[in-house]
Amino acid sequence: MTYLEDMGPGTGSLPPRAFFTSDAASLSLDGTWNFRLDEGDWGTITVPGHWQLQGHGSPAYTNVRYPFPVEPPFVPSDNPTGDYRLTFDLPDNWPDEPAVLRFDGIDSCGLICLNDVELGVTRGSRLPAEFEVGHLLRPSGNVLTVRVHQWSAGSYLEDQDMWWLSGIFRSVTLLSRPRGGVADYEIHASYDHVTGSGTLTVEGGMLSVPELDVHDLLPGQSFSRPVEPWSAESPRLYDGVVHTEVERVPVRIGFRTVAIEDGVLKVNGAQIVFRGVNRHEHHPRFGRAVPREVALQDVLLMKRHNVNAVRTSHYPPDPYFLSLCDEYGLWVIDECDLETHGFGELGWAGNPSDDPRWAESYVDRMRRMVERDKNHPSIVLWSLGNESHTGRNLAAMASWTRDRDPSRPVHYEGDFACEYVDVYSRMYASHEEVDEIGRTHARGLPFVLCEFAHAMGNGPGGMLEYRELFERYQHVQGGFIWEWIDHGLERDGHFAYGGDFGEPLHDGNFVIDGLVFPDRTPSPGLTEFAKVFEPVRITGTEAGIRVESFYDHVGLDHLRFDWVYEDDGVEVASGTIDVPRIAAGEHTEIAVPEVPAVSGEGWLTVRASLVTSTAWAEAGHVIAWGQILVSEAPSIPFTGAELVHVADILRHGPGEFDPVTGLLTRLGGISVQGPRLDLWRAPTDNDRGGDHPEERAWREAGLHRLQHRVVDVDTHESGLVVRTRVAPPAWGFGMLADYHWTADGDRLRLQVDVTPDGDWPCTLPRLGLRMSLPSADAVEWFGAGPGEAYADSRQAARIGRFSSTVDALQTPYVFPQENGNRADVRWLEIGGLRIEGEPVFDFTARRWTSEDLDAAKHTDDLRPGDRVHLNLDLAQNGLGTASCGPGVLPQYRLHARKASFAVTFVPASGRS
Repeated sequence: MTYLEDMGPGTGSLPPRAFFTSDAASLSLDGTWNFRLDEGDWGTITVPGHWQLQGHGSPAYTNVRYPFPVEPPFVPSDNPTGDYRLTFDLPDNWPDEPAVLRFDGIDSCGLICLNDVELGVTRGSRLPAEFEVGHLLRPSGNVLTVRVHQWSAGSYLEDQDMWWLSGIFRSVTLLSRPRGGVADYEIHASYDHVTGSGTLTVEGGMLSVPELDVHDLLPGQSFSRPVEPWSAESPRLYDGVVHTEVERVPVRIGFRTVAIEDGVLKVNGAQIVFRGVNRHEHHPRFGRAVPREVALQDVLLMKRHNVNAVRTSHYPPDPYFLSLCDEYGLWVIDECDLETHGFGELGWAGNPSDDPRWAESYVDRMRRMVERDKNHPSIVLWSLGNESHTGRNLAAMASWTRDRDPSRPVHYEGDFACEYVDVYSRMYASHEEVDEIGRTHARGLPFVLCEFAHAMGNGPGGMLEYRELFERYQHVQGGFIWEWIDHGLERDGHFAYGGDFGEPLHDGNFVIDGLVFPDRTPSPGLTEFAKVFEPVRITGTEAGIRVESFYDHVGLDHLRFDWVYEDDGVEVASGTIDVPRIAAGEHTEIAVPEVPAVSGEGWLTVRASLVTSTAWAEAGHVIAWGQILVSEAPSIPFTGAELVHVADILRHGPGEFDPVTGLLTRLGGISVQGPRLDLWRAPTDNDRGGDHPEERAWREAGLHRLQHRVVDVDTHESGLVVRTRVAPPAWGFGMLADYHWTADGDRLRLQVDVTPDGDWPCTLPRLGLRMSLPSADAVEWFGAGPGEAYADSRQAARIGRFSSTVDALQTPYVFPQENGNRADVRWLEIGGLRIEGEPVFDFTARRWTSEDLDAAKHTDDLRPGDRVHLNLDLAQNGLGTASCGPGVLPQYRLHARKASFAVTFVPASGRS
């Protein structure tokens, strides 16, 4: 058996230790290396990086299935292998001391040699390995070679729902390790929330913290004094130095204590609620070799959108990311580099998790993570890994971790019986199940949704109802959205997903499931998350305005509260509200400010924003907002006008109709097509998901190819009634749709009465009207905005007056699907028309049809046509999260039932 099939840890490396920098000499070996794949011609490659993203081989994506035969520990003989070679010189002042060569990440297995001497083999792709090399170094001409194999026995432990990408993808560094220096260190910085005192101890060197007047604290000694604690909401860090006579290591210390009391997870004595995300490391050009500035961009985006926690799915991240979490304030579940999900396809037969031959490798992976990351205050839970079923090896990991670091609880979702974990964790539990867990306090442990609200495509829907459950039960302590980023790769003018690189085995666009697009543009899902999980809630009550804090540790002193009063979306007054001091978890009620009388709808909007700039946002950044309807709009009477029949045209107010079909053909001189009843939308990823996909039911019912039959065109003096039946081919059910047209001067009103005919077998994608206009660009509306909104994902939409363009209304989901719906619209102006609701409608406007959107596989498949296609809807079916999780909640499902809705069209020429 070769080292490729070895089930144990790597060989030749030094014992794991904390990641740190110091004043000792170091040399980065990142940059351009010589490279060849499968003993081909030599060229060059960038380290860190993946060879598949630099012209050598192709990426491949699978979610669960291994892309090779499952016969552990064996791997295919056709095993892509990359040879790396670097020649380097030592700096002139390099000390004559021991030295180590550090690899922070090699996927999946690397054979390391320096100056023709084999150092060892790395396993554990997302974990560091260090080798002693001081005795091998030369002043110049050092030759470092690394043979990297795409597949190894370790690949069976790294099936983590991501692109299979290979190579030296994290930094390589040569580190001088001075004799008598800091070989390793560990700082314990606990906090007593009762006394306000922090206690420090250190191992591995002396500790000095000038701000706390701590100087040369010896290993094993302790020091206590009043401190400001660290939390995700107030990430107070104290700068210090761990030192010996020959080396100084800068450290950042956060005082905090993690505990579980009465089944509730607490930090510094207070319950915490995770408003979190799962974060894979991904970049659309560099894969998992994420640049530091992009990691910072992630943290800033998270903080600005009210994310307070990260689960490092499903491996330890680059250490720099954890330092950012310490600095900016994010709770972290640090997860081990472990997943054997593909064995689930075999009923878990042969799963390494319960095979003693793999035991040392399992514990080694956990040991390397814990030792590397032990000094980060942001880490509050250790996680054993992901979706590896259960077994003795996972229990051994938990036991070792608990012995090594009793200050942090242990997490692992796969231990359903909670035999060796401290937190009960589930993924994609339905709202109903979470409610039951909350009511029964199942397992008697803190409960966390380690994955929920699958953010694939348009969605996720139903976040609000999860939040309500988090707030209802003290031991239901939040969760982590799956996931942070779409894993699209740049290719040919679009973002690629599984199958786009010709992989014979792949899982399509299931890798496109994040709250931000691959280029880190926030999706509507992230905007919705920020609103649903805002830490301050502002609502109207009979007594006035209720301001409620959902922070866990801090008050609201860092926020100011401003209000704006609008008349039909136009500001008429503004001011500032004095909110009394509110502690974490408390609330107050204040009076509504005096506002002027208005002629239309009067909306009061109150915003809570930062008083001063922080490390992650400028002063004025809005943390939370709420709206209160103060004055309702008056109704506009509609008197009616005469219908005129001239030759082959019916004229009614500003409208012209075909007398045979009853279709509107012109409106105030504008050529129009429609409006006609429309029930179809381009299915979303969530429509396509689940055991019984909505999309399948809709297509089987033929809703994507409805046919319209005119039953009767009835003209009378005051209007026009067009009776139709809309139905799919091959089936007997349908929808009766009656169009009632009346006019009042230059206003043309349409009322549509809809009655189901026969037994409908499924929900409806949408219920509304479709029409098209010859041209349109500018769009303005009074209603909910500025972004898209759907029945179960609409909290982020506020009532106001908004403007856009047709193109800007589109949301460029990587896999095209229904998008861009604006909700609760009172009036819309587009293409020379004003459309008014009774009282409201939803709309989408596109330069392509729903059928074009349905047929597209990538964004660049969508080609603008010469008309703008406009949907005016009474309702759409909700979104849900059935792509991986529960579907649409009952209250958001759109069923075929009798309905009536009306809109009024006013051409631009008819408006004063």
